[in-house]
Amino acid sequence: MAELVSVPGASAVVRGGVVAYATPLKHALLGVDAALLAERGAVDAGVARQMAAGVRERLAIDGAAADVGLATTGVAGPDPQDGHPVGEVWLGLALGTEVHARRLHLTGDRAVIRTATVAASLSWLLDTLRSGRAE
Repeated sequence: MAELVSVPGASAVVRGGVVAYATPLKHALLGVDAALLAERGAVDAGVARQMAAGVRERLAIDGAAADVGLATTGVAGPDPQDGHPVGEVWLGLALGTEVHARRLHLTGDRAVIRTATVAASLSWLLDTLRSGRAE
């Protein structure tokens, strides 16, 4: 979120963000299915998609969902999590009624993985907005 709003004028288009770092908060704050989290854990394509859709819904104003929801969930390290290696990250992108997920395999230390995750998610968002579709 900090990187996104570092651009002057961001307040004209960015409604806000939700930090749901702990797995239970992914359910409580973003509406991710509790059974999915219990079955697959937080590092999963379905979780990323539901998080992105949840962002759109939770940032609704006057009943209108946000145009875009962007989410990240993964393992930055230093240790693997729930059988997922360090550097496995899922991005979720909700644009209108379409919701997509993209898997990343990143290398480096925690700081490098976090920075690369932000760069990849913002790049995907920009490409999607330019083309009108997430690929």
